[in-house]
Amino acid sequence: MTPLERRTDAAQTALADAGADALVCVPGRNLQYLTGLVESQRERHFLFVVPAEGDPTFFVPALAASQVRAESWVLDVRAWDDETDPVRALSELFDDLGIPAASHLLVDDTMWATFTQDVREIRPDATLGLASEVLADLRIRKDDAELDALRRAAGAADDAMERVRGLGSDAVGLTESELAARIESFLADAGGDGVSFETIVGSGPNGAMPHHTHGDRTIEAGDPVVVDFGTRVDGYPSDQTRTVVFDGTPGERFREVHDVVRRAQEAAVDAVEPGVTAGAVDAAARSAIEDAGYGERFIHRTGHGVGLDVHEEPYIVADSTRELEPGMVFSVEPGVYLDGTFGVRIEDLVVVTDDGCERLNTTDRGWKC
Repeated sequence: MTPLERRTDAAQTALADAGADALVCVPGRNLQYLTGLVESQRERHFLFVVPAEGDPTFFVPALAASQVRAESWVLDVRAWDDETDPVRALSELFDDLGIPAASHLLVDDTMWATFTQDVREIRPDATLGLASEVLADLRIRKDDAELDALRRAAGAADDAMERVRGLGSDAVGLTESELAARIESFLADAGGDGVSFETIVGSGPNGAMPHHTHGDRTIEAGDPVVVDFGTRVDGYPSDQTRTVVFDGTPGERFREVHDVVRRAQEAAVDAVEPGVTAGAVDAAARSAIEDAGYGERFIHRTGHGVGLDVHEEPYIVADSTRELEPGMVFSVEPGVYLDGTFGVRIEDLVVVTDDGCERLNTTDRGWKC
């Protein structure tokens, strides 16, 4: 049995345990997780139906059928053409799979409303829940294939960061957008597939906006610059942040804040081990920043899970009682943001191991280039 088949088999077990009759996925990350197929949701009915018992089945437009058969492990592929009423054909498929009239169905969290309405039409007496009710707990623990991809994606980000630091004073005079373009080129050179999110280059006061992407501001000597970027390998993303100064001497307050954030990140990483709650990891970072007097300037959670989605479970957030388990992967990214002046964020991905954690990023966390 392949890893993809094992995941779908585990999903069927989870469906039965949850008292659900079937899972209905659309193109997206859940479909990719279960079948390996990468597709986009469009106006035609393209569904993957997983009953709690029996064979999972694709329901796809005829124009996609040969591709689905070639690119996925699933044997049962039902195709409908433009002369067919897809809703009626879907109803017949549900009947063939033995999905009862008064069923409990879990539909993909990202399913368009039009398709959800069609499911309601063919099973008006059914109750609907979300696929994440069973898939989130499966996806939260990464298997060996996923960890291998995540390590390679993190390695590509590390390689790119080394080249960013290597720019040194040559980065002075570039706009944020020009530096972002170079970062994306470095990621491609390192074997990455595109970017896992829009690259962030926040120089000077722009760094105080955590989700500033990049713009026309020119990087100056002495500027703190937040760089946050990642790429994908085999569909899995990296996500790394460093705050650097390419040339010149930054002010004393920046050096102080950078040291606070670096110590906070170290404390949070040191707290990671099985059985510890996500809230306790957040508290470790938050306490270090609060003790330094910058607690009100730490305005986001400490981290988020990373898998096929860049943001997924577990969320490293205050008061979370989620206990960490081996195989969980998440970011540790405390930050301090001083409006109109600068921001500092340092981020690595970690994987929980049997007795602690492994950092997936290894580049220098200091500010000097």
